[in-house]
Amino acid sequence: MAVKWPDDFNPPVGRAETVQPGLRRILAANPSPMTYRGTNTYLLGETGLAVIDPGPDAPGHLEAILRAVGTGQRVSHIVITHSHKDHSTLARPLAEATGAPILAYGSATAGRSAVMEALALSGLGGGGEGLDAGFTPDETLAEGDRIEGAGWELEVIHTPGHLGNHISLALGDACLTGDHVMGWASSIVSPPDGDVGDFMASCEKLRARDWRIFYPGHGGPVTKPVARIDWLMDHRRKRESAILGALSFSAATPQVLAARIYTETPRRMLGMATRNVFAHLVDLTQKNLVAPDGPLSEGSVFRRR
Repeated sequence: MAVKWPDDFNPPVGRAETVQPGLRRILAANPSPMTYRGTNTYLLGETGLAVIDPGPDAPGHLEAILRAVGTGQRVSHIVITHSHKDHSTLARPLAEATGAPILAYGSATAGRSAVMEALALSGLGGGGEGLDAGFTPDETLAEGDRIEGAGWELEVIHTPGHLGNHISLALGDACLTGDHVMGWASSIVSPPDGDVGDFMASCEKLRARDWRIFYPGHGGPVTKPVARIDWLMDHRRKRESAILGALSFSAATPQVLAARIYTETPRRMLGMATRNVFAHLVDLTQKNLVAPDGPLSEGSVFRRR
């Protein structure tokens, strides 16, 4: 669970930098173990601009985005990959400042699977980066939708897993992947917001296409997209195998399993590790490979079937 930050990604905060023709990135000033150097906000276009993931509700970042809108340019679309606070909370202030509509897959709980909805109703709270619970877009998007602007077009790819309403955005042979695929770390999958089964299916969906490059929500571009997706999926499969192996010896709670498996993780990170183990146990329960003693919950004792 320890995070090793690559040294080669450290752009200036608040300055628009071109990452490919017609696409710029502005780094927000919100670095953390969850966000790496900070949230990447992308500006697409030359005249009518799409702002993708405006980021956290910070006046300085709003000013940076507005500064990047040059003479003869205007913000025509605000597109949200998913409604975690570090991606979506600046959307409404930016919309008020520019008049542009906010587009997203749906509200904060849109796209949530049935099992995750049941866990949420049981009282399980989210983890990780924090849900922007009041988020509501002006326009909803669906799989395969096209968002068109002056000289650009984005295709919507629904990629739940990190969050039910997560989308990736195809820009030709490039893809803006939000928090689904990043180069610096694996995506957090924390129930009831995150779903391991959905995450793996979304990886398969992205892997089926021919990509040149990924632009993630945190960190630098992913220049070997297929290799990175393969690594992420293999990482999840290895974690699943470790959990099943640990349960072969005795039944255990997610907390006990996390302590057995994450032997080199600092104690302060074991809560996050426990949530990750629970995410896998939910998926393994759906696959009928494990079963909880009683209702499915983070405090349940799980056994191998």
